[in-house]
Parts: sequence; C-alpha cells; structure tokens
Amino acid sequence: MDASLWVAKTGLTAQQSRLTVISNNLSNVNTVGFKKDRAVFEDLLYQNVRQPGASTDAQTISPTGLMMGTGTRIIATEKIHSQGNMISTENALDLAITGRGFFQIQQADGTFSYTRDGSFKLNDQGQVVTANGQLLVPAITIPVNAASLTVGRDGTIDAELEAGAGKVTLGQIQVARFINEAGLQPMGRNLYRETTASGTVEIGIPGLAGIGEVMQGALEASNVNVVEEMVNMIETQRAYEVNSKAIAAADGMLRFLNNNL
Repeated sequence: MDASLWVAKTGLTAQQSRLTVISNNLSNVNTVGFKKDRAVFEDLLYQNVRQPGASTDAQTISPTGLMMGTGTRIIATEKIHSQGNMISTENALDLAITGRGFFQIQQADGTFSYTRDGSFKLNDQGQVVTANGQLLVPAITIPVNAASLTVGRDGTIDAELEAGAGKVTLGQIQVARFINEAGLQPMGRNLYRETTASGTVEIGIPGLAGIGEVMQGALEASNVNVVEEMVNMIETQRAYEVNSKAIAAADGMLRFLNNNL
C-alpha cells in the first residue's frame, strides 16, 4: 500500500511540472519569436517480482513476468521550432525569418546568442541592435542621412539617402542555423545559446542551402496555440485529480485496515 502512495505522488509531481510548462507557453503567447515547450515523460524503474520467461515447472515457462512500476517523472522540456504566424508591422527595422534559422546577436562579453525576434532598433551610433541594445552580427550601421531602408529576402540592406544622394548598400544580414534546434539552451530575453546537443552553428546567406529568407516589415508571432494549450491544461488537471484520488483511495484502505484489524 505504501508503494501505491509513492507512485501516485510521482504522478502529482510530474503533472505539476507539466502545468508549469503549459503556463509558461500561455504567458508567452504574445512574445515575438517565442517557441512553445513540450514536457517529455518517462516511466521509472520496475520492481522485478518475477522475470518474464522464468520457469513455472520443468516443462513450461512464464509467458509474462510480474513487474511493478514505481511511477513517472519529467525528463525534458523540448522546444517546438515550428514557424509562427507573420505579423505585418510596416516598420523598416522589423525583420522575420521565413524558414529555418536565427539572427546572430553579440553579447556584452563577446560571445554570441541567437534569436527569432527581429524587432530591431538603432542605438546612438546608428547600429542595428535588439530591444535590449545588443548588436546584430554582422554589424550594420545606418547613416544619419538615410531616408529609407530596404532589406531584401537575401538579407541585403540598401539605404536611400536624403536629397537625392542616391542608394548605398550597407551590408548583408546572415542567418545562423543548427542541426538540432531543440538542443539550443533558452537564455531568456528571446535568446538561445549554442550547446553540445545543438551542434555547431552554421552561418549562411538567407535563402541558400535550406536557410530561411528574411522578410522586412514583419515579425514572427509566438507559435503557441492557445486552444491547444487550454486542452493540455484541462488534461493535466484531470490527470492530477486522478492521482490525488489514488492517494485518497490508498489512504482509505490503510485506514480500514488500521480500524478493523
């Protein structure tokens, strides 16, 4: 009876963790470039009371064993890197990637991080930066006399200068990709960090070799589906209630034994 209480307790813990994942998804439904998480579970070790295939007598063997499970646990949260919907903003510095890839961002310590959030700004030196002031890589500087900006699908940035001074090419945005995007480590602030699991970063020109293209004047919305997450939340709540009832049932059986024996 003690085992049933423990097994049900692992179910409560696992469903509580799943609810945390779902809550985080729902809270980021309006976060630009956010990728939803999925909780991954596994069953725990089994108590081997009787081995499958053990002899039952001199002539026969047991076709099945007697294995008592000890519960479940959450072992991973996997990022689902499916494409989010495109939101038109008509802002020249709002960029989105259609397809695979990330914008490369330079941290204050010189290391690199990666993001799908293309809501870029200009700092006091005319450099293209994130909303937190981190530089886009490769660095792009917009001249003070730029009247308008055009970003091609291949990442090429052109500026039309004031007073009919003509057009200049300022540079080209490059896109980073990884063989295992789910292996990237979320850092917060819409950023990811390369890990051993993600594989080594590959930098390329947008639209070539399977790398996504750049879309100007648009942002990629979160790929969280509110209806789907609500269904998952109800399912988690019901699973939590069932495990709670299992604990209550085991407690009632123990109380019956204590009062009647």
